[in-house]
Formats: sequence, structure tokens, C-alpha cells
Amino acid sequence: MVRIDQLTQTHLDILKEIGNIGAGNAATALSGLLGKKIDMTIPSIKIVDFNELMEYVGGPDTIIVTVFLRIQGEAPGTMFFVLSPEETNSLVEQLLGNRDFRAEEMMEHELAYSAVSEIGNILSGSYLSALSDFTSINMQPTVPALVMDMAAAILMEGLVEISQESDHAIIIDTMIEDGENSEHSVKGHFFLLPDPDSFNKIFAALGVLDK
Repeated sequence: MVRIDQLTQTHLDILKEIGNIGAGNAATALSGLLGKKIDMTIPSIKIVDFNELMEYVGGPDTIIVTVFLRIQGEAPGTMFFVLSPEETNSLVEQLLGNRDFRAEEMMEHELAYSAVSEIGNILSGSYLSALSDFTSINMQPTVPALVMDMAAAILMEGLVEISQESDHAIIIDTMIEDGENSEHSVKGHFFLLPDPDSFNKIFAALGVLDK
């Protein structure tokens, strides 16, 4: 059993390559949905412990907007797509052209709620599809849920699943850019938390670890 904190740069490079393929697929889907060119990249992937994970979003009391889901199939786990309220405002402006929207209104703004949920669904599905294709391991996302709350309240739901056997998570930074206006960019973060047994399955399938 290889622990998440023992993953090497080679492992991260493979995850980044897969992430960029998923990002490309998501950008294509978003471009068709919005009727304009959307670019997506994965600037970095890193491993952090749970305390760093909280600090990465500004601390446990920081308000975040999160699309989260469980990964089902042969390599189960949990995935979060995390945005700050400010990045959420920018995303909604890109999606709906609404410059007056504020993330605090999310639960009362049905169109914005649906739009952000759908973006999280497309991004998560594209990444998991790329990972599944590379590994030939069946991984399917559950229906995503969109929540705005303090970081600790949201993230602990996923951390509880693996905290007894691991205390690290993978962060996949994601940049979403309007291909027609470079000033409109949104930075979000994927937090990928495969269940402990899933790591060996994934990296053995990629040929990095012995099966």
C-alpha cells in the first residue's frame, strides 16, 4: 500500500497530463454550451495534508462555494470543486452576463445555482472520464451537490471518509479563461480524495506501481 504522501513527481506529472486532457474536454463542452471559446488549463498539482488543505482556501472559517460528489465504481473516492465567492461571482458573470450577482444570493438565484452546478458537473465528469480512460478503471460521479458554507463544514464530509488511514489530499488547480477576453479568468481548485485502496488501483493501472 502506497500512501498519498509517498507519491512522487512522476505520479503528479501523470495526474497533471490526465487533468489537462480532462480540462480540454471540459473546455470543448463549455464552449458549445456558452457559444464562445473557453480555455482551461491545469497550472499545478500538489499534495497537501489536511491542515494545509484548510489553509489553502483561507482557513476553516472561510466561506467557500463547492460542488462536491462521491466517486463510485472500482476506485471510489470524493471530489470537490472549490471556488471563492469572488471567483463564483466572476464565473456567473461569464456564464450569464450578470454583473450584479453575489454568491451570497446563490440559494435564491435558481439560474445561477443551476449554471454553477452544471459547470461543476461538466468539469468533474470530464476529469473522471479522462482518468477512467487512462486507467481502464470504471469511475462514475454521483449527482453533484452545490453548497456554500465554511470550509471546515464542507470539507470534513470528504475528509472523514479517509482520515483514519491517510491524512493527505491531491489539489488540482484549474484555470478557466474566456478565449475572447483574457481579462475574464476564474481560478478554482479540485480536491481529489480517492479512498485509500483506490490509489494503488489507479497507479498500478497507469504502470507506475507494481500491481
